[in-house]
Amino acid sequence: MTAAWTIDAVRGSLAAKKVSAQELAADFYKRIGERNSELNAYLTLSEERAYRQAARMDALVAAGKPLPSLAGVPIAIKDVISTRGVRTTCGSKILENYVPPYDATAVERLEAAGAVILGKTNCDEFAMGSSNENSAYGAVRNPEATDRVPGGSSGGSAAAVAAGLAVASLGTDTGGSIRQPGSFCGIPAMMGSYGRVSRYGLIAFASSLDRIGPFATNTRDVAAILGVIAGRDSNDSTSTTAPVPDYRAAMEKPVKGLVVGIPKEYFAEGMDDGVRKKIEAGIELLKKLGCELREIQMAHTDYAIATYYIIATAEASSNLARYDGVRYGLRVEDDSLLAMYRKTRGAGFGAEVKRRIVLGTYVLSAGYYNAYYLKGQKVRALIAQDFRDAFRKVDVLVTPTSPVPPFRLGERTNDPLQMYLADIYTVTGSLAGVPGISVPCGKICGKLPVGLQIFGPAFGEATVLQLAHAFEQAGGGSL
Repeated sequence: MTAAWTIDAVRGSLAAKKVSAQELAADFYKRIGERNSELNAYLTLSEERAYRQAARMDALVAAGKPLPSLAGVPIAIKDVISTRGVRTTCGSKILENYVPPYDATAVERLEAAGAVILGKTNCDEFAMGSSNENSAYGAVRNPEATDRVPGGSSGGSAAAVAAGLAVASLGTDTGGSIRQPGSFCGIPAMMGSYGRVSRYGLIAFASSLDRIGPFATNTRDVAAILGVIAGRDSNDSTSTTAPVPDYRAAMEKPVKGLVVGIPKEYFAEGMDDGVRKKIEAGIELLKKLGCELREIQMAHTDYAIATYYIIATAEASSNLARYDGVRYGLRVEDDSLLAMYRKTRGAGFGAEVKRRIVLGTYVLSAGYYNAYYLKGQKVRALIAQDFRDAFRKVDVLVTPTSPVPPFRLGERTNDPLQMYLADIYTVTGSLAGVPGISVPCGKICGKLPVGLQIFGPAFGEATVLQLAHAFEQAGGGSL
Protein backbone atom coordinates (compact mmCIF):
# COMPACT_ATOMS: atom_id res chain seq x y z
CA MET A 1 0.00 0.00 0.00
CA THR A 2 0.98 3.66 -0.40
CA ALA A 3 3.55 4.63 2.29
CA ALA A 4 2.36 8.23 2.71
CA TRP A 5 -1.36 8.59 2.12
CA THR A 6 -3.03 11.96 1.57
CA ILE A 7 -6.74 12.79 1.70
CA ASP A 8 -6.97 12.99 -2.10
CA ALA A 9 -5.08 9.71 -2.53
CA VAL A 10 -7.38 7.89 -0.10
CA ARG A 11 -10.56 9.22 -1.68
CA GLY A 12 -9.30 8.56 -5.22
CA SER A 13 -8.17 5.02 -4.40
CA LEU A 14 -11.52 4.21 -2.79
CA ALA A 15 -13.47 5.59 -5.75
CA ALA A 16 -11.29 3.61 -8.19
CA LYS A 17 -11.69 0.48 -6.03
CA LYS A 18 -7.93 0.11 -5.68
CA VAL A 19 -8.34 -0.33 -1.93
CA SER A 20 -11.28 -0.57 0.43
CA ALA A 21 -11.75 1.62 3.49
CA GLN A 22 -11.66 -1.49 5.67
CA GLU A 23 -8.36 -2.64 4.13
CA LEU A 24 -6.92 0.81 4.66
CA ALA A 25 -7.99 0.90 8.30
CA ALA A 26 -6.46 -2.56 8.81
CA ASP A 27 -3.19 -1.34 7.26
CA PHE A 28 -3.06 1.63 9.65
CA TYR A 29 -3.79 -0.56 12.66
CA LYS A 30 -0.92 -2.81 11.52
CA ARG A 31 1.39 0.22 11.41
CA ILE A 32 0.21 1.31 14.86
CA GLY A 33 0.91 -2.19 16.18
CA GLU A 34 4.44 -2.03 14.80
CA ARG A 35 5.45 1.44 16.09
CA ASN A 36 3.21 2.57 18.91
CA SER A 37 5.11 0.68 21.61
CA GLU A 38 8.16 2.76 20.64
CA LEU A 39 6.46 6.14 20.18
CA ASN A 40 3.57 5.91 22.70
CA ALA A 41 1.49 8.14 20.41
CA TYR A 42 -1.87 6.37 20.93
CA LEU A 43 -3.52 5.72 24.30
CA THR A 44 -6.76 4.07 23.10
CA LEU A 45 -7.74 2.48 19.78
CA SER A 46 -11.35 2.54 18.55
CA GLU A 47 -11.24 -0.38 16.12
CA GLU A 48 -14.91 -1.35 16.31
CA ARG A 49 -15.98 2.21 15.57
CA ALA A 50 -13.39 2.59 12.80
CA TYR A 51 -14.35 -0.60 10.96
CA ARG A 52 -18.03 0.26 11.26
CA GLN A 53 -17.42 3.64 9.59
CA ALA A 54 -15.11 2.06 7.00
CA ALA A 55 -17.84 -0.43 6.09
CA ARG A 56 -20.25 2.48 5.53
CA MET A 57 -17.77 4.08 3.11
CA ASP A 58 -17.25 0.79 1.28
CA ALA A 59 -21.02 0.44 0.94
CA LEU A 60 -21.18 3.86 -0.74
CA VAL A 61 -18.48 2.80 -3.19
CA ALA A 62 -20.28 -0.48 -3.94
CA ALA A 63 -23.54 1.39 -4.57
CA GLY A 64 -21.83 3.90 -6.86
CA LYS A 65 -22.88 6.81 -4.66
CA PRO A 66 -20.89 10.06 -4.28
CA LEU A 67 -18.22 9.93 -1.62
CA PRO A 68 -18.01 12.60 1.10
CA SER A 69 -14.91 14.76 1.29
CA LEU A 70 -13.02 12.66 3.86
CA ALA A 71 -14.30 9.24 2.81
CA GLY A 72 -12.21 6.50 4.42
CA VAL A 73 -9.50 8.87 5.69
CA PRO A 74 -7.89 7.46 8.88
CA ILE A 75 -7.75 10.20 11.53
CA ALA A 76 -6.52 10.32 15.13
CA ILE A 77 -8.07 12.44 17.89
CA LYS A 78 -6.26 14.03 20.84
CA ASP A 79 -7.40 12.53 24.11
CA VAL A 80 -8.85 15.78 25.47
CA ILE A 81 -11.58 15.72 22.81
CA SER A 82 -14.72 13.76 23.73
CA THR A 83 -15.60 10.62 21.76
CA ARG A 84 -18.84 8.80 22.47
CA GLY A 85 -18.19 5.31 23.79
CA VAL A 86 -14.40 5.66 23.53
CA ARG A 87 -12.26 6.25 26.62
CA THR A 88 -11.13 9.88 26.99
CA THR A 89 -8.50 10.38 29.69
CA CYS A 90 -6.97 13.84 29.07
CA GLY A 91 -3.67 12.08 29.77
CA SER A 92 -4.66 11.97 33.46
CA LYS A 93 -5.19 9.27 36.07
CA ILE A 94 -8.20 11.21 37.36
CA LEU A 95 -10.10 10.37 34.13
CA GLU A 96 -8.47 6.98 33.52
CA ASN A 97 -11.79 5.18 33.03
CA TYR A 98 -13.97 8.04 31.75
CA VAL A 99 -16.08 7.20 28.68
CA PRO A 100 -18.01 10.22 27.30
CA PRO A 101 -21.69 9.80 26.38
CA TYR A 102 -21.37 12.15 23.38
CA ASP A 103 -19.03 13.25 20.58
CA ALA A 104 -17.35 16.61 20.32
CA THR A 105 -18.77 18.65 17.43
CA ALA A 106 -15.43 18.45 15.59
CA VAL A 107 -15.47 14.64 15.79
CA GLU A 108 -19.11 14.53 14.71
CA ARG A 109 -18.31 16.66 11.65
CA LEU A 110 -15.29 14.53 10.70
CA GLU A 111 -17.35 11.35 10.74
CA ALA A 112 -20.19 13.03 8.83
CA ALA A 113 -17.56 13.79 6.14
CA GLY A 114 -16.57 10.10 6.02
CA ALA A 115 -13.46 10.08 8.23
CA VAL A 116 -12.46 6.89 10.03
CA ILE A 117 -11.51 7.58 13.67
CA LEU A 118 -8.61 5.26 14.57
CA GLY A 119 -8.24 6.18 18.23
CA LYS A 120 -7.15 8.68 20.86
CA THR A 121 -3.67 10.15 21.06
CA ASN A 122 -1.43 10.78 24.04
CA CYS A 123 -1.03 14.32 25.39
CA ASP A 124 0.26 16.30 28.32
CA GLU A 125 -2.17 15.96 31.22
CA PHE A 126 -5.18 18.23 30.60
CA ALA A 127 -3.14 19.76 27.73
CA MET A 128 -0.71 21.35 30.20
CA GLY A 129 2.81 21.10 28.82
CA SER A 130 5.20 21.81 25.97
CA SER A 131 6.87 18.43 25.61
CA ASN A 132 4.30 15.64 26.12
CA GLU A 133 6.27 14.44 29.14
CA ASN A 134 3.45 15.32 31.56
CA SER A 135 1.12 12.50 30.50
CA ALA A 136 0.20 10.07 33.26
CA TYR A 137 0.67 7.34 30.64
CA GLY A 138 4.27 8.10 29.73
CA ALA A 139 6.07 10.45 27.36
CA VAL A 140 5.62 10.43 23.59
CA ARG A 141 8.79 10.12 21.47
CA ASN A 142 9.52 12.21 18.40
CA PRO A 143 9.44 9.96 15.31
CA GLU A 144 12.10 12.14 13.65
CA ALA A 145 14.52 11.61 16.56
CA THR A 146 13.29 9.19 19.24
CA ASP A 147 15.58 10.57 21.94
CA ARG A 148 13.74 13.91 21.61
CA VAL A 149 10.34 15.24 22.65
CA PRO A 150 7.59 15.66 20.01
CA GLY A 151 6.43 18.94 21.54
CA GLY A 152 3.29 19.41 23.51
CA SER A 153 0.66 19.26 24.55
CA SER A 154 -0.58 17.61 21.31
CA GLY A 155 2.56 15.52 20.91
CA GLY A 156 0.71 12.25 20.30
CA SER A 157 -1.37 13.75 17.48
CA ALA A 158 1.74 15.22 15.84
CA ALA A 159 3.80 12.05 16.24
CA ALA A 160 1.01 9.84 14.85
CA VAL A 161 0.84 11.83 11.62
CA ALA A 162 4.62 12.29 11.26
CA ALA A 163 5.16 8.53 11.75
CA GLY A 164 2.47 7.55 9.21
CA LEU A 165 0.11 6.17 11.88
CA ALA A 166 -2.73 8.44 10.70
CA VAL A 167 -3.34 10.52 7.58
CA ALA A 168 -4.36 13.48 9.73
CA SER A 169 -5.21 14.22 13.33
CA LEU A 170 -6.87 16.73 15.62
CA GLY A 171 -5.01 18.50 18.39
CA THR A 172 -5.78 21.42 20.65
CA ASP A 173 -3.91 24.68 21.04
CA THR A 174 -4.05 26.86 24.16
CA GLY A 175 -0.65 28.56 23.96
CA GLY A 176 1.08 26.74 21.09
CA SER A 177 0.09 23.12 21.61
CA ILE A 178 -0.69 22.47 17.94
CA ARG A 179 1.91 24.65 16.27
CA GLN A 180 4.91 23.76 18.45
CA PRO A 181 4.54 19.94 18.13
CA GLY A 182 3.91 20.45 14.40
CA SER A 183 7.24 22.27 14.25
CA PHE A 184 9.06 19.65 16.33
CA CYS A 185 7.70 16.74 14.25
CA GLY A 186 8.21 18.43 10.87
CA ILE A 187 4.59 18.61 9.67
CA PRO A 188 2.08 21.43 8.99
CA ALA A 189 -0.17 22.17 11.97
CA MET A 190 -2.83 24.88 12.24
CA MET A 191 -4.72 26.79 14.91
CA GLY A 192 -7.73 28.65 13.52
CA SER A 193 -9.06 31.91 14.94
CA TYR A 194 -10.71 31.70 18.35
CA GLY A 195 -14.33 30.80 17.61
CA ARG A 196 -13.65 29.35 14.15
CA VAL A 197 -14.00 25.74 15.37
CA SER A 198 -16.53 24.70 18.00
CA ARG A 199 -15.12 23.81 21.41
CA TYR A 200 -18.15 21.70 22.30
CA GLY A 201 -16.80 18.40 23.62
CA LEU A 202 -13.30 19.76 24.21
CA ILE A 203 -12.46 19.14 27.86
CA ALA A 204 -11.44 22.59 29.03
CA PHE A 205 -8.03 23.78 30.15
CA ALA A 206 -8.36 27.56 29.61
CA SER A 207 -11.70 28.35 28.00
CA SER A 208 -10.80 31.76 26.52
CA LEU A 209 -7.73 30.29 24.81
CA ASP A 210 -8.47 26.64 23.89
CA ARG A 211 -8.88 25.81 20.18
CA ILE A 212 -9.17 22.61 18.14
CA GLY A 213 -7.14 22.29 14.93
CA PRO A 214 -5.59 19.87 12.43
CA PHE A 215 -2.26 18.17 11.78
CA ALA A 216 -1.49 16.63 8.37
CA THR A 217 1.47 15.87 6.11
CA ASN A 218 0.69 18.75 3.73
CA THR A 219 -1.11 22.09 3.76
CA ARG A 220 -3.89 20.99 1.37
CA ASP A 221 -4.94 18.34 3.87
CA VAL A 222 -4.75 20.84 6.74
CA ALA A 223 -7.08 23.10 4.75
CA ALA A 224 -9.47 20.23 4.01
CA ILE A 225 -9.77 19.19 7.67
CA LEU A 226 -10.18 22.77 8.86
CA GLY A 227 -12.92 23.34 6.28
CA VAL A 228 -14.85 20.34 7.61
CA ILE A 229 -14.65 21.13 11.33
CA ALA A 230 -15.03 24.94 11.11
CA GLY A 231 -18.29 26.86 11.41
CA ARG A 232 -21.03 27.91 13.78
CA ASP A 233 -22.26 25.43 16.38
CA SER A 234 -25.31 26.15 18.51
CA ASN A 235 -23.73 24.11 21.31
CA ASP A 236 -20.85 26.62 21.60
CA SER A 237 -21.86 30.25 22.13
CA THR A 238 -18.28 31.38 21.38
CA SER A 239 -18.28 29.84 17.88
CA THR A 240 -18.50 32.40 15.10
CA THR A 241 -21.27 32.93 12.58
CA ALA A 242 -18.66 34.08 10.02
CA PRO A 243 -18.96 32.00 6.82
CA VAL A 244 -16.35 29.31 6.18
CA PRO A 245 -14.58 29.95 2.86
CA ASP A 246 -13.31 27.25 0.50
CA TYR A 247 -9.82 27.11 1.96
CA ARG A 248 -8.44 24.81 -0.71
CA ALA A 249 -9.56 27.12 -3.50
CA ALA A 250 -8.23 30.20 -1.68
CA MET A 251 -4.80 28.72 -1.09
CA GLU A 252 -4.15 28.34 -4.81
CA LYS A 253 -4.08 32.12 -5.32
CA PRO A 254 -0.64 33.63 -6.12
CA VAL A 255 1.20 35.19 -3.18
CA LYS A 256 3.10 37.78 -5.22
CA GLY A 257 2.45 41.19 -3.69
CA LEU A 258 1.46 39.92 -0.22
CA VAL A 259 2.96 42.15 2.46
CA VAL A 260 4.74 40.01 5.06
CA GLY A 261 5.50 41.56 8.45
CA ILE A 262 8.65 40.48 10.29
CA PRO A 263 8.29 41.43 13.99
CA LYS A 264 11.78 42.22 15.24
CA GLU A 265 10.86 41.20 18.82
CA TYR A 266 10.66 37.57 17.65
CA PHE A 267 14.32 37.58 16.58
CA ALA A 268 15.91 38.62 19.87
CA GLU A 269 18.54 36.78 21.92
CA GLY A 270 17.77 33.25 23.05
CA MET A 271 17.01 31.74 19.65
CA ASP A 272 19.09 28.74 18.61
CA ASP A 273 21.54 29.77 15.84
CA GLY A 274 20.51 26.86 13.62
CA VAL A 275 16.83 27.76 13.96
CA ARG A 276 17.61 31.41 13.18
CA LYS A 277 19.45 30.50 9.97
CA LYS A 278 16.58 28.31 8.74
CA ILE A 279 13.96 30.96 9.47
CA GLU A 280 16.06 33.61 7.72
CA ALA A 281 16.34 31.28 4.70
CA GLY A 282 12.56 30.81 4.82
CA ILE A 283 11.97 34.57 4.82
CA GLU A 284 14.33 34.90 1.86
CA LEU A 285 12.29 32.26 0.01
CA LEU A 286 9.13 34.30 0.60
CA LYS A 287 10.90 37.29 -0.93
CA LYS A 288 11.74 35.20 -4.01
CA LEU A 289 8.06 34.28 -4.27
CA GLY A 290 7.28 37.97 -4.72
CA CYS A 291 6.21 38.87 -1.19
CA GLU A 292 7.04 42.31 0.13
CA LEU A 293 8.90 42.12 3.45
CA ARG A 294 8.34 44.77 6.10
CA GLU A 295 9.92 44.93 9.56
CA ILE A 296 7.42 45.91 12.23
CA GLN A 297 7.31 46.42 15.98
CA MET A 298 5.03 44.62 18.42
CA ALA A 299 5.76 46.46 21.63
CA HIS A 300 4.14 44.15 24.19
CA THR A 301 5.60 40.83 23.00
CA ASP A 302 7.99 40.60 25.97
CA TYR A 303 5.05 40.39 28.37
CA ALA A 304 3.29 37.54 26.57
CA ILE A 305 4.65 34.57 28.53
CA ALA A 306 3.89 36.14 31.93
CA THR A 307 0.45 37.23 30.74
CA TYR A 308 -0.35 33.83 29.29
CA TYR A 309 0.61 31.89 32.41
CA ILE A 310 -1.46 34.18 34.64
CA ILE A 311 -4.61 33.91 32.49
CA ALA A 312 -4.26 30.25 31.53
CA THR A 313 -3.58 29.03 35.06
CA ALA A 314 -6.42 31.13 36.48
CA GLU A 315 -8.88 29.56 34.04
CA ALA A 316 -7.39 26.11 34.65
CA SER A 317 -7.88 26.38 38.41
CA SER A 318 -11.55 27.16 37.79
CA ASN A 319 -12.12 24.50 35.12
CA LEU A 320 -10.38 21.70 37.03
CA ALA A 321 -12.36 22.31 40.23
CA ARG A 322 -14.99 19.90 38.85
CA TYR A 323 -12.66 16.91 39.33
CA ASP A 324 -13.52 16.27 42.96
CA GLY A 325 -14.35 12.55 43.07
CA VAL A 326 -18.08 13.21 43.38
CA ARG A 327 -19.59 13.15 39.89
CA TYR A 328 -17.20 11.22 37.62
CA GLY A 329 -13.61 10.12 37.35
CA LEU A 330 -11.35 8.85 40.10
CA ARG A 331 -12.55 8.74 43.72
CA VAL A 332 -10.27 7.92 46.66
CA GLU A 333 -12.57 7.16 49.61
CA ASP A 334 -12.00 8.68 53.05
CA ASP A 335 -13.95 9.41 56.23
CA SER A 336 -14.79 13.04 55.40
CA LEU A 337 -15.73 14.93 52.24
CA LEU A 338 -12.70 17.25 52.45
CA ALA A 339 -10.32 14.34 52.96
CA MET A 340 -11.88 12.57 49.96
CA TYR A 341 -11.34 15.71 47.84
CA ARG A 342 -7.75 16.01 48.97
CA LYS A 343 -6.83 12.37 48.42
CA THR A 344 -8.64 12.13 45.08
CA ARG A 345 -6.89 15.19 43.67
CA GLY A 346 -3.57 14.25 45.24
CA ALA A 347 -3.63 10.83 43.60
CA GLY A 348 -5.32 11.87 40.36
CA PHE A 349 -3.45 14.98 39.26
CA GLY A 350 0.19 15.09 38.19
CA ALA A 351 2.82 17.60 39.31
CA GLU A 352 2.39 20.08 36.43
CA VAL A 353 -1.39 20.21 36.78
CA LYS A 354 -1.06 20.77 40.53
CA ARG A 355 1.49 23.53 39.91
CA ARG A 356 -0.87 25.35 37.54
CA ILE A 357 -3.91 24.94 39.80
CA VAL A 358 -1.99 26.42 42.72
CA LEU A 359 -0.67 29.31 40.63
CA GLY A 360 -4.10 29.99 39.14
CA THR A 361 -5.83 29.91 42.51
CA TYR A 362 -3.24 32.36 43.85
CA VAL A 363 -3.69 34.93 41.07
CA LEU A 364 -7.48 34.79 41.53
CA SER A 365 -7.41 35.04 45.31
CA ALA A 366 -8.62 38.04 47.31
CA GLY A 367 -5.91 40.66 47.51
CA TYR A 368 -4.10 39.44 44.39
CA TYR A 369 -6.84 39.46 41.74
CA ASN A 370 -6.25 43.10 40.72
CA ALA A 371 -2.48 42.84 40.89
CA TYR A 372 -2.23 39.74 38.70
CA TYR A 373 -5.32 38.49 36.89
CA LEU A 374 -6.87 41.87 36.11
CA LYS A 375 -3.51 43.30 35.06
CA GLY A 376 -2.91 40.20 32.91
CA GLN A 377 -6.20 40.81 31.09
CA LYS A 378 -5.22 44.42 30.45
CA VAL A 379 -1.87 43.38 28.96
CA ARG A 380 -3.67 40.75 26.88
CA ALA A 381 -5.76 43.56 25.37
CA LEU A 382 -2.56 45.45 24.52
CA ILE A 383 -1.05 42.37 22.83
CA ALA A 384 -4.24 41.92 20.78
CA GLN A 385 -4.05 45.60 19.82
CA ASP A 386 -0.45 45.07 18.64
CA PHE A 387 -1.76 42.43 16.22
CA ARG A 388 -4.63 44.62 15.01
CA ASP A 389 -2.22 47.50 14.42
CA ALA A 390 0.18 45.20 12.56
CA PHE A 391 -2.52 43.88 10.25
CA ARG A 392 -3.35 47.42 9.17
CA LYS A 393 0.14 47.52 7.64
CA VAL A 394 0.77 43.92 6.54
CA ASP A 395 -1.24 40.92 5.30
CA VAL A 396 0.47 38.29 7.46
CA LEU A 397 3.20 37.99 10.09
CA VAL A 398 6.06 35.49 9.83
CA THR A 399 8.04 34.31 12.87
CA PRO A 400 9.84 31.20 14.15
CA THR A 401 7.45 28.68 15.70
CA SER A 402 9.90 27.74 18.46
CA PRO A 403 13.19 29.32 19.54
CA VAL A 404 14.78 25.88 19.78
CA PRO A 405 14.68 22.56 17.92
CA PRO A 406 13.18 19.48 19.62
CA PHE A 407 15.00 19.04 22.92
CA ARG A 408 15.98 15.76 24.56
CA LEU A 409 13.56 13.83 26.73
CA GLY A 410 14.10 14.88 30.34
CA GLU A 411 16.17 17.92 29.42
CA ARG A 412 13.72 20.53 30.76
CA THR A 413 11.46 18.59 33.12
CA ASN A 414 13.14 20.00 36.24
CA ASP A 415 13.10 23.60 34.99
CA PRO A 416 9.49 24.74 34.44
CA LEU A 417 10.55 28.24 33.34
CA GLN A 418 12.72 26.89 30.52
CA MET A 419 9.85 24.60 29.51
CA TYR A 420 7.41 27.53 29.45
CA LEU A 421 9.81 29.62 27.34
CA ALA A 422 9.52 27.04 24.54
CA ASP A 423 6.15 28.71 23.84
CA ILE A 424 7.51 32.26 23.66
CA TYR A 425 6.63 32.75 19.95
CA THR A 426 3.27 30.98 19.99
CA VAL A 427 1.45 32.39 23.04
CA THR A 428 1.10 35.87 21.48
CA GLY A 429 -1.26 34.68 18.75
CA SER A 430 -3.16 32.62 21.32
CA LEU A 431 -3.75 35.67 23.50
CA ALA A 432 -4.77 37.76 20.46
CA GLY A 433 -7.22 35.15 19.13
CA VAL A 434 -5.73 35.16 15.62
CA PRO A 435 -5.07 32.15 13.35
CA GLY A 436 -1.61 30.66 12.96
CA ILE A 437 0.09 27.78 11.21
CA SER A 438 3.49 26.14 11.55
CA VAL A 439 5.00 24.81 8.32
CA PRO A 440 8.26 22.82 7.99
CA CYS A 441 11.29 25.01 7.30
CA GLY A 442 14.11 22.49 6.94
CA LYS A 443 16.08 20.55 9.54
CA ILE A 444 19.19 21.22 11.56
CA CYS A 445 21.80 18.64 12.60
CA GLY A 446 20.40 16.50 9.78
CA LYS A 447 17.30 15.34 11.66
CA LEU A 448 15.79 18.06 13.89
CA PRO A 449 12.84 19.85 12.24
CA VAL A 450 12.37 23.62 12.31
CA GLY A 451 8.98 25.32 11.89
CA LEU A 452 8.10 28.66 10.30
CA GLN A 453 5.01 30.28 11.85
CA ILE A 454 2.54 32.39 9.88
CA PHE A 455 -0.09 34.54 11.64
CA GLY A 456 -3.05 36.20 9.95
CA PRO A 457 -5.77 38.59 11.09
CA ALA A 458 -8.82 37.20 12.88
CA PHE A 459 -10.72 34.85 10.54
CA GLY A 460 -7.98 35.31 7.93
CA GLU A 461 -7.21 31.58 7.74
CA ALA A 462 -7.46 31.62 3.93
CA THR A 463 -4.53 34.04 3.58
CA VAL A 464 -2.47 32.11 6.14
CA LEU A 465 -3.05 28.87 4.22
CA GLN A 466 -2.37 30.61 0.90
CA LEU A 467 1.12 31.66 2.01
CA ALA A 468 1.83 28.37 3.81
CA HIS A 469 0.93 26.40 0.68
CA ALA A 470 3.09 28.58 -1.55
CA PHE A 471 6.01 28.18 0.86
CA GLU A 472 5.54 24.42 0.94
CA GLN A 473 5.28 24.14 -2.86
CA ALA A 474 8.44 26.24 -3.27
CA GLY A 475 10.42 23.72 -1.20
CA GLY A 476 10.36 25.48 2.17
CA GLY A 477 10.40 22.17 3.99
CA SER A 478 13.75 21.25 2.44
CA LEU A 479 15.66 24.44 3.23
